[in-house]
Amino acid sequence: MRTNRLAKALLVAGLVAGPAMAEENLWVYTTGTDTRPQGSFEFKLSDTIRVGKHSGDYEFHDIRPEIEYGITDKLTIGAEILIFHHDYSVNDRDLQPVFDTQGGEGGRFKDTQYGGFEVALKYNLYSPYKDWAGLSLGLGYERREQYRLDGADISQNSYTGTVYFQKNWIDDKLTLAANVKAEFERRKSPGVLEEEIAFDLSVGLAYRVAPKHFVGIEYRRQQDHLSPFNTETGEYDEPGLQPSEFDLTNFRVGSRHQYGEYIGPTYHFAEKNWWLTAGILFQVQGGGSRHAYVEGSKNWDEHEQYHVGLIYGYEY
Repeated sequence: MRTNRLAKALLVAGLVAGPAMAEENLWVYTTGTDTRPQGSFEFKLSDTIRVGKHSGDYEFHDIRPEIEYGITDKLTIGAEILIFHHDYSVNDRDLQPVFDTQGGEGGRFKDTQYGGFEVALKYNLYSPYKDWAGLSLGLGYERREQYRLDGADISQNSYTGTVYFQKNWIDDKLTLAANVKAEFERRKSPGVLEEEIAFDLSVGLAYRVAPKHFVGIEYRRQQDHLSPFNTETGEYDEPGLQPSEFDLTNFRVGSRHQYGEYIGPTYHFAEKNWWLTAGILFQVQGGGSRHAYVEGSKNWDEHEQYHVGLIYGYEY
């Protein structure tokens, strides 16, 4: 009888103060190594708000409803829909492509659009709760019909590979996670073909300051390598940049066109079956080639002043 009471007490304590399981997002971009238990579902709704282009006003909401399912305890499949909302008017004509899309000087672009969809697989190799550290691998496919920067019509197919790392300390109160992602994009717009290889590194550190409450800090760096090809002239628009290629018989990482680095605080609250995450990341460094829009050691054509992330998750 006493043993049963002790077991129940330990179970309750685990639910109240246990580690963030089932791939709870402690940060905005960085994700832990957890996969869903077999046969279980999780619904997520996220809104990543990108604000500021160093000229005029700019706001972009990247809204993603997502569903995940545990095929096995180690393999999770996920699918999400992309909803884009743009509202901007910039003043600098060199800030492309947003300046042209808004209709030039004095114009404004405001629209909510279906952006595309993404499907992904995540396989867990090692658990941060059972092994020295956690390690998972991910594969994904993404289809986009609108450009995230300006909302213009495009036809884009992307293939991604991600490595997830996680290390816990102090009885899982302190969590460190890192994601390394490679993305291979083929994007078509009127008169332009872009074959792009992009790299995304994100690192998050979070501490459970009280039962259910986590505070943290997150760093993210994103960069891409490409040279736009003009399908009408049959030439590259920027000859100074080497193009990326990723056909079966030819692979090359081209010139780095741009990069941006962000850092900022995060907060996570977890109940038994649902959780919330919020964070804000500021661009602290950016740059690129001579064709990129760089002012004040920051990149503005591909990046923004700051990103606000809001994520809700429900498990069932």
